Amino acid sequence: MSTQTPESFEWTDLDRRAVDTARLLAADAVQKVGNGHPGTAMSLAPAAYTIFQKVMKHDPADPEWTGRDRFVLSPGHTSLTLYTQLFLAGYELELDDLKAFRTQGSKTPGHPEYGHTAGVETTTGPLGQGAANAVGMAMAARYERGLFDPEAPEGTSPFDHTIWAIVSDGDLEEGVSSEASSLAGHQKLGNLVFLYDDNHISIEGDTATALSEDVLKRYEAYGWHTQRIEPTADGDVDAPALHAALEAAKAETGRPSIIAMRTIIAWPAPTAQNTEASHGSALGDEEIAATKRVLGFDPEQTFEVSDEVLRHARRALDRGAEAHAAWDKKIAEWRTAQPERAELFDRVSKGELPEGWQDALPTFEEGKSVATRAASGKILQALGPVLPELWGGSADLAGSNNTTIDKTSSFLPKGNPLPEANPYGRTVHFGIREFSMAAEMNGIALHGNTRIYGGTFLVFSDYMRNAVRMSALMQLPVTYVWTHDSIGLGEDGPTHQPVEHLASLRAIPGLNVVRPADANETAIAWAEILKRHATDPAPHGLALTRQGVPTYAPNEDAAKGGYVLADSSTEVPEVIIMATGSEVQLAMAARDALEAEGTGTRVVSMPCVEWFDQQPAAYRESVLPAAVKARVSVEAGIGLTWYRYVGDAGRIVSLEHFGASADANALFAEYGFTPENVATAARASLAAARA
Repeated sequence: MSTQTPESFEWTDLDRRAVDTARLLAADAVQKVGNGHPGTAMSLAPAAYTIFQKVMKHDPADPEWTGRDRFVLSPGHTSLTLYTQLFLAGYELELDDLKAFRTQGSKTPGHPEYGHTAGVETTTGPLGQGAANAVGMAMAARYERGLFDPEAPEGTSPFDHTIWAIVSDGDLEEGVSSEASSLAGHQKLGNLVFLYDDNHISIEGDTATALSEDVLKRYEAYGWHTQRIEPTADGDVDAPALHAALEAAKAETGRPSIIAMRTIIAWPAPTAQNTEASHGSALGDEEIAATKRVLGFDPEQTFEVSDEVLRHARRALDRGAEAHAAWDKKIAEWRTAQPERAELFDRVSKGELPEGWQDALPTFEEGKSVATRAASGKILQALGPVLPELWGGSADLAGSNNTTIDKTSSFLPKGNPLPEANPYGRTVHFGIREFSMAAEMNGIALHGNTRIYGGTFLVFSDYMRNAVRMSALMQLPVTYVWTHDSIGLGEDGPTHQPVEHLASLRAIPGLNVVRPADANETAIAWAEILKRHATDPAPHGLALTRQGVPTYAPNEDAAKGGYVLADSSTEVPEVIIMATGSEVQLAMAARDALEAEGTGTRVVSMPCVEWFDQQPAAYRESVLPAAVKARVSVEAGIGLTWYRYVGDAGRIVSLEHFGASADANALFAEYGFTPENVATAARASLAAARA
């Protein structure tokens, strides 16, 4: 899609009419359903139209085109801002879809949803996260270029593209956007442009109620390129000035850019403009009719779209085809010049793994004590050379999380003073920004063509939680490396000791929480996560120990989420002890004691209850026979997960309170995480089952 230069910029009567059509479609759609957010969609229509019709490289006929720019609407409540442009440009949306806004089964839900509507790049709604998604996309675009075309001069690669994002006051008030914007400036993401809708309105009224800072000075301090544009004399967006600012932002490749655009919400509605009521309420039939008169539309018609306007706007399809064809030519030349990288691109873009990749996975010596966080680090370093698309890092805890895939290669921009700095480096330094790290990882996954992971302590998953929820909602294959997974971290005390976190994270639908028992289970877990990346995309959270744990012989059934680690001496076990992570060793020791007493005891390691629940019923029955009522679960956290597994006669060895600052072994002993206590719980369960 060829973009217009400031000198060649055209803004015709048909462009104006198309913008006004979009404004009124938004007003009519909200009025029809009776709820929604019309005001911002009305005032942003010129800006969104300018991006989609005059600036952005995209192909409505192929929304997944690798060479496209990306567009993020961070204030997802104004979803009609996006839907009207998708309709006008010729994506899969039609007028009936706009008429079905916010209704069951429609392609136009209340907030944009990734994977539901063609052209929607990310699910937005929780404010601030769209901005962080856009930062992640910009990071991914740079890493993708480094994978496939690092030597190309700036602006000449088929992998060069721009990330455009509209952000609101609400987005910029949320702390996650500040975290992400700080990192974007540090990373000098010159492929990122924010258009800030500075409309001075929030739900509670004028933004003066809660915001008085100079946003552009803040972003200047972050290291961004800043611009401001004012409205026209009548209050509308100054389209030529906006276009010039967008082009200037795109041309600034050494820094991310933000444009503050003063708008009047609900413009040009005669009485609703510049009011908080227009933010989240239908305007009413009389106000909409009055607005249509102002704009020269028939006040008696709804969802009015002239054929002439639609033909004009859908020339975006022709421009998209032209841009796509030019890209196809460029990528063909690249393939000829770079056959090995082309082969890598084909594999990565399909989500496939290279032949023999599993040979790189380490096997750990049985009987040796290894912390699962340390095992994970060795696995990542072993996989690095065979999976160049795998990259990631930590929220400033790499030495503790063991997330450094390559110590000699840090993802840092040109000009960074660190000797390992490389704009295409493998190791990401997210900084102490856990929430934005997770949201940026979502953006990286949404961008495609890489595999991302990020680490912090399990207790700080609380900071990340809503972004983790969004990972699950969008079914994104991101991997969270959460270490220091229990009171076993010891002396740092209850502020750092997770108690409720495993159960809380398991409550998120679609998130797979994996707590391996030992180093070999950790390797098998990593392998399974990598296999699922394309075939069954979902976020995974690895919960890993700080302390060493015994290593058992590898068992590939660990990939099924639960398996028999040690079986009963009797044909049918009398009692089953199931455990995760560092507590599996307690189950094994308790089994020895019970077997010595003549009680047939099976130990089930359950690294991932979500994977286990996905297995066929016959397999689950083979591991946890329904006839065996005596059951014990052992996990150093709250017991909420385990009631459905242990049944009425079962017993749960858990931690239902916060920890303390003390040696890990002392804490485990004090709180009942001992083989003796587990065996006692098993005897109690046996008695209950026999009663």
